[in-house]
Amino acid sequence: MRKLFTLLLVFGLVAFVSSDLMAQAAEPTGFQVLKKNFIDGDWRFMAVVLICLILGLAFCIERIITLNLATTNTDKLLARIDERLLDNDIEGAKEVAKSTPGPTASVLYEGLRQHAGGADAVEKAIVSYGSVQMGLLERGLVWISLFIAIAPMLGFMGTVIGMIQAFQRIEDVGDLSPSVVAGGIKVALLTTVFGLIVAIILQIFYNYIVNKIDGIVNKMEDASIALVDMMSTRNSFGK
Repeated sequence: MRKLFTLLLVFGLVAFVSSDLMAQAAEPTGFQVLKKNFIDGDWRFMAVVLICLILGLAFCIERIITLNLATTNTDKLLARIDERLLDNDIEGAKEVAKSTPGPTASVLYEGLRQHAGGADAVEKAIVSYGSVQMGLLERGLVWISLFIAIAPMLGFMGTVIGMIQAFQRIEDVGDLSPSVVAGGIKVALLTTVFGLIVAIILQIFYNYIVNKIDGIVNKMEDASIALVDMMSTRNSFGK
């Protein structure tokens, strides 16, 4: 996890610094314009906003990879477990669930482990361990939410400081001409724009991740109900 964050941070900073050396086109590209505007803003806030983007993307990528690996074909898994239950092979059913990766299989395994206690014990085990798996699926979301909230706040802080600088220039020069206040106002607007851009990007990933988690949880609940029904039909309790 830490290695992923470090690699993404280093990659982002290196790509940002070396982009001018790699540019060959006569006209500036969209990325070059974006980078120029980034530099024109207050670097103290722009750098922190960039770090928020890199770290936020690192958490998003880690969650997406983890959730994709956690996705299980529940229909196929339940069919394999049902085959073992038809043969009264509880241990074989547990082995199938144990050898299958993903939170759904882990929850089913915990339910099968409590088969001797009856339907109530199985349901209690499924609910309890399902809560544990839910927490594991949502791990890291709080950090993504933090970066989504911090990025625009840093932009707004840069806006306030830029406006203060603009009024300070007016006070020092004693003139209200556009050239006097343009620099401070530009910094104010650019920091706000980049803060909002970062928040929008991370929000899109966040919503995708939450939707992915909801899908996994729904499949987990459906599979748990199906398991209890199968065990009741096959009379697999108390064996």
